[in-house]
Amino acid sequence: MDQLNIILPDDWHLHLRDNESLATTVPAATRGFGRGIVMPNLNPPVTTVAAAKAYYDRIISYRPEGSDWEPLMVLYLTDNTTTDEIRAAAESGFIHGCKYYPAGATTNSDSGVTDLANIYDVLETMQEVGMTLQLHGEVTDCDIDIFDREAVFIERYLKQMVKSFPNLRVILEHITTQQAVDFVIAGNENIAATITPQHLLYNRNHMLVGGIRPHLFCLPVLKRDIHQKALIEAAVSGNKKFFLGTDSAPHTKESKESCCGCAGCFSHPAAVELYAEVFDQAGALDNFEAFASINGADFYGLPYNKTKITLNKESWTIPESLPFGDSKIVPLAAGNNIKWKLEN
Repeated sequence: MDQLNIILPDDWHLHLRDNESLATTVPAATRGFGRGIVMPNLNPPVTTVAAAKAYYDRIISYRPEGSDWEPLMVLYLTDNTTTDEIRAAAESGFIHGCKYYPAGATTNSDSGVTDLANIYDVLETMQEVGMTLQLHGEVTDCDIDIFDREAVFIERYLKQMVKSFPNLRVILEHITTQQAVDFVIAGNENIAATITPQHLLYNRNHMLVGGIRPHLFCLPVLKRDIHQKALIEAAVSGNKKFFLGTDSAPHTKESKESCCGCAGCFSHPAAVELYAEVFDQAGALDNFEAFASINGADFYGLPYNKTKITLNKESWTIPESLPFGDSKIVPLAAGNNIKWKLEN
């Protein structure tokens, strides 16, 4: 197969940051995508409907001329989130989920939930009004190995949560482990997961063997190859519970290459092509459209995009770096030659 025509995909998990960063991140997010679930972990975080609307307006102001790309907004859950705010979000028409960050788990997550018990009334209301819960599924206890945080979260908290709220729509974001794959497959129809390109393309050896590669450092951190293989198998399987979510997250080159490098991979400059590489290598291109364009829309109860994109089997090289304000940003797989290219 030398050409692939699929319904315009959506990105069900992305980071745009704010203010001047939007000049880079918004146009990049529109490349090959019709919609994007925008994460709310700004500083300060997006915790109210009013803040989400203001952020939406800022994003739209940077949307390329002629683009119909739509940001889908999310509220950031804290210990102080109220049920009234959840009801207002459900009625807003532009907020499509609420994000759970365990406090301190990742970039700008210090305001996150300190104990799931603190938001059980919120979760009950979300279940009632049909609001989707997007989970960063990790524990942050200092005595838990960083490579085990996701598996421990599933055993310690998530299994009980879905029993307590069986009708709550839950997306386990950016899954990284066999345990997460197994949990999602075994769960009811209200449980789904997003998978990133970095977790499909790389494992912890790629990040650590022969020297640390800071531009592969993300959270949840890359795991061993057996987990990478489980993710690939899930993504390419055609199972409707798994769909595309890049977790594309911009950081300047110097902040990634510092003594305390930031976590996050900026994948939007080649995201659709990188996913296509994975499906091609697995001999599963026939299932790519479902993963990229159908499963997520079905889960969120949204219509499919009306246009299509074309990918051609054409070799090209991802740039080593790109301008990012007064600095540079190194995209995921920078300098790599890949076989698929999005047709303009």
